[in-house]
Amino acid sequence: MEKFVITGGKPLHGEVTISGAKNAAVGILPATILAADVCVIENLPDISDVAVSLKILSTLGAGIKMLNRNTYEIDTTHLNCTNVPDDLSRQMRASYYFLGALLSRFGKAQVAMPGGCNLGPRPIDQHLKVFSALGAEDSVDYGMITVRAKELNGAHIFFDKVSVGATMNGMLSAVMAQGQTILENCAKEPHVVDLANFLNMCGADVRGAGTDVIKVRGVEKMHGCTYSIIPDQIEAGSYMVAAVATGGDVLIKNVTPKHLEPITAKLRRAGVDVEEFDDSVRVSRKGDILPLKINTMPHPGFPTDMQPLMGVLLSVAKGTSTITESVWDNRFRYVDELRKMGAVVQVDGQVAVFEGVDKLNPAPLRASDLRAGAAMVVAALMADGTSEIEEIGHIERGYENIVEKLRGLGAEISKVDRMPAALESAM
Repeated sequence: MEKFVITGGKPLHGEVTISGAKNAAVGILPATILAADVCVIENLPDISDVAVSLKILSTLGAGIKMLNRNTYEIDTTHLNCTNVPDDLSRQMRASYYFLGALLSRFGKAQVAMPGGCNLGPRPIDQHLKVFSALGAEDSVDYGMITVRAKELNGAHIFFDKVSVGATMNGMLSAVMAQGQTILENCAKEPHVVDLANFLNMCGADVRGAGTDVIKVRGVEKMHGCTYSIIPDQIEAGSYMVAAVATGGDVLIKNVTPKHLEPITAKLRRAGVDVEEFDDSVRVSRKGDILPLKINTMPHPGFPTDMQPLMGVLLSVAKGTSTITESVWDNRFRYVDELRKMGAVVQVDGQVAVFEGVDKLNPAPLRASDLRAGAAMVVAALMADGTSEIEEIGHIERGYENIVEKLRGLGAEISKVDRMPAALESAM
C-alpha cells in the first residue's frame, strides 16, 4: 500500500549509474539450472523480478548465496524438483524460461501460465512449437503448462513471428539436445545475445545470436561460470527521457551506447543533444521538444518498452506526433492517466495521436504496468506541482532504487505508505 509523491518542475542534473538488464537477468537465472554446477552472476539488478527468480531457484533445490547486493552465487548441482510453484510463476512473465531450462536438463517441467504486466494476451504457442519440434509433449491443465520428453533431438524451427521469449526458450531447450538445432526468424535484442554468451561460457555451442538465424549444437553437459549481466537498455532510456522531459543535463553511466541507438536516434530528431562515450551517454536539452512519428518494432527498431515514456515526452512537443504500437495490444492504457494532467491524446486501435500542450499539470496517477509506471514518474517530474502515483509495485519490478537515483539527480520524490481505502473513508 505504498505510493510515490513527486513534486515536479525542476530540471534533473548530475550522474546516474544504470543497473543490470532485467530482461537478461530473468533469462540467465533459469539458465543456471543447465550448468548443474556453481555459477556466480554479477550485475544483477536489485528488483522484484530477480528476487522472484532467485526464490524459484531456491524452491527447486538450488543453493543461493548473496555475495553482495548485485552478485549471487547459485549452486544448481542438487536440484530436486521440476515444478515451479504456482504463486511464484504468476508473479512474473519470464517464469516460462524455467520450462526450457528444466526440460533441457531433466526432460520434464511444470510452470503456471506467465503473469506480469497486463499488456494483452501473452501467447506461448511459439515456445511450445520449439519444445514439440525437439521431441517434447506438452499439456495445459488448470492454467499449468507441463512439458516432458524421453529425449530431445535437434530440429529446424522457423518462428511464425519474432518473439524474444520463444527465441530465448529455444536456446535454453536446445543446448543439450542431440545434434544441431537451427532457429530462424529469431529476436535480435541485446538480452538474447547476453543469454547466448552466458550459455557459451557454461560450455554450450550457440552461434548467430543477434542475427535472425541461431544455430545450437547440442553438448553432453555444461558447467558453471562467473558472468556479468549487460546494462539495462530500457532503464538507461528511461533516464534519458527524464533528463530531456525536465529540460535537464544528465550523464548516464554504465551503458552500452550501441544498444541505445534506436532511442538516441529518436531523441536527436526531437531536438535533444546526446553525447556518446565508451560506456556512458550525456543527455541535455535547451530548446523545444520537436514532434515525432514512432513505430515500435522488434530490435533494432524502436523498443515497445520505451513507447509510454516517449508518449509522455511528446505530449508537450511543439506540434502533432503519432505513435504506432506494433508489439502489444494494451500499451496505451497510460494515456488515460496522461489526460488527467491536461495532455491531448487520441487513441484509435494501435495508433495514438499527441497534440502537444504547453505543460502538464499535477494529478493523482496510477501505474497500470511497469513501463506505464515509469512514464507516470517522468510525467510527474515534468508537472509544476505535486503528483501522487499509486500501484508502484509495477515500477519496482524493473527499476532498481528509482527513488534514490532520482533524488541523486535533484528530483523531489519520496515513497510513503498509502492508507487503505477503508481507513481513509472512516476518517
